Amino acid sequence: MKDYKTENLRNVALIGHGSSGKTSLVEAMLYNTGVLDRLGKVDDGNTTTDYDPEEIKRRISISAAVAPCDWNDIRINLIDTPGYFDFVGELVASLNVCDSAMIVVDSVSGIEVGTEKAWDSVEESQVPHLLFINKMDRENANFSKVESQLREVFGNKVVPVQIPIGAETDFKGIIDLIDMKARVLEGKKIVETEIPAGYEEQIEEFRNIIIEAAAQSDEELMEKYFDGEELTEEEIIKGLRIGVLNDEIIPLLCGSALNNIGIDSIMDTIERLFPSPLDVKEYELKNLKTDERESREYDTSLPFSAHVFKTLADPFVGKISMFRVMSGCIKADSEVFNSNKDKKERLSGIFLLRGKKQIPMTEIIAGDIGAVAKLQHTTTGDTLCDINNPIILDDINFPKPNISMAIEPKSKGDEEKISSGLQRLMEEDPTLQVEKNIETRQTLISGIGEQHLEVVTRKLANKFGVDVILKDPKVPYRETIKKSAKAEGKHKKQSGGHGQYGHVWIEFEPGTNEEDFEFVDKIVGGVVPRQYIPAVEKGLKESLEEGVLAGYPVVNIKCTLYDGSFHPVDSAELPFKIAASLSYKKGMASAEPVLLEPIYYIEVTVPDQYMGDVIGDLNKKRGRVLGMEPSGKYQKVTAEAPLAELFKYATDLRSMTQARGEFTMEFVRYEEVPAQIAQKVIEAVNAEKEN
Repeated sequence: MKDYKTENLRNVALIGHGSSGKTSLVEAMLYNTGVLDRLGKVDDGNTTTDYDPEEIKRRISISAAVAPCDWNDIRINLIDTPGYFDFVGELVASLNVCDSAMIVVDSVSGIEVGTEKAWDSVEESQVPHLLFINKMDRENANFSKVESQLREVFGNKVVPVQIPIGAETDFKGIIDLIDMKARVLEGKKIVETEIPAGYEEQIEEFRNIIIEAAAQSDEELMEKYFDGEELTEEEIIKGLRIGVLNDEIIPLLCGSALNNIGIDSIMDTIERLFPSPLDVKEYELKNLKTDERESREYDTSLPFSAHVFKTLADPFVGKISMFRVMSGCIKADSEVFNSNKDKKERLSGIFLLRGKKQIPMTEIIAGDIGAVAKLQHTTTGDTLCDINNPIILDDINFPKPNISMAIEPKSKGDEEKISSGLQRLMEEDPTLQVEKNIETRQTLISGIGEQHLEVVTRKLANKFGVDVILKDPKVPYRETIKKSAKAEGKHKKQSGGHGQYGHVWIEFEPGTNEEDFEFVDKIVGGVVPRQYIPAVEKGLKESLEEGVLAGYPVVNIKCTLYDGSFHPVDSAELPFKIAASLSYKKGMASAEPVLLEPIYYIEVTVPDQYMGDVIGDLNKKRGRVLGMEPSGKYQKVTAEAPLAELFKYATDLRSMTQARGEFTMEFVRYEEVPAQIAQKVIEAVNAEKEN
């Protein structure tokens, strides 16, 4: 590809609701720039950016993919992001390295949940953006309705800069309200023509909005506007660009990605109105030489630094690290420093990625997006920099997983394969977490939603050749006691020579302090010799690992050794240890043992209209609502609920709130399980043991 200066780069994320046409839009842009000689289609599974077998099978984007193309005198790095919420980590990473975004909206559905979330994301990250109403050729496509909806929900900074010519099957082209030209599809080509009749009123209305918005962005233009002078096309573009960069103007365009109508106009808009890396605000970093925070620009004259924002795990190609150069430039066959891992890395060959295709490069400059294969120590979020000028860039703030499932191999002996496969997939996906629960002896995988975890299992099968099944995780219950009980434990064994003798009396009580286990020695007169008391404590500690109700660990218990006896020849540590465990079994059974369950604190953020459903559902889940308070434009509900009821809460909340609700949860304490539920848990555990 051509070499460009930083000011000639545009990094654009395509975001929006699932199936709004982002991937098709990238395909059309690549076709129009000569990268492709024919348009791929999502339904045919042959698009550039949806190349993973799971993406082709499901016909949705799962992973963000970069697609650079040349347009006029600029390089546009397009990043096609998934619209489905389970893969929101891909959106977060993409916005972290993009200077602008395009929100794609369906011409029939209008504003959907994904549109709102995309808007919230760009507003929060302060990335300049435009709106594109896609699929204008679809049945029931309605530009006026969607345009009104967008301006009503997102405000008057939404400025239509185009209007469609026709709609549905009669959709022919667009009228550009900046240069006042019509661009119409004739055969397979877009042709520039005069504006057809019948659009005068609509043009006047929107043209006034455009000129007023452009004038308000610049004092000089404002003065000219109020003096009643006409703004030139260059002045309108200048005013709109200032407004876009200051997040005061959101241009609204329209077209059809599948029919390639309006696509050239999008790229013209990206070139004219969107920022280059030089136009965006400075980024923050920590200088490891001075240990101070600094701000920097995307400057090729500064020492090299780059941020790794995505990792691709391929069992054949190996690991590919995708990065954005933040300062300086990087050449092939360079040695760099990974400041997060404190390790040197050799970049043997650098390249641009277009989907899965590698385009070798000799140099990648500040502001551009590149990739490198087979780095030894580098993972997503790491900083690569000049060895003599070490810095660390701020971490990418990925969303935390909110659903967990237990994963097991279908075939015995595949545990090692699962472990190495999951390790590779975690490198690829920072929103995936894997944990080995020692207590329940299960491997748990946690992600953003059920579909996310399902895709992980399919990748394990496709990429690493291991079939797995997902199950609900076991709840890490605990046991304790509610009253005091005294119990004797006597171990006596005679079999020629030395025998075994240990005898203790122990009182078991509910714990009085924050320790799970408290041991008290109240032996007087040496009835149990001092050298055997540690064995008694050890015997109790080991016994507490398995409760008498269902075999769960015992917590919050006080054990007092107050009496016993010994044999001068046959007593030893082992008999006293055994005696302690015998006393434990009798004492626990008499001390009213109960089952405890983990309780989690939950914060649920939802729009007002779903409050009743959310609170009702929490009550059904044996939850206690603690409070409600406004949180921005939403409401925040705080509650506590048992973990046993929350494994599928991510799915339930999404269903109740049309995916508008979000939640976080964290462990707070253990509480007694209601008797009826405890009985079912105990019966299930005993049945499992029998099997």
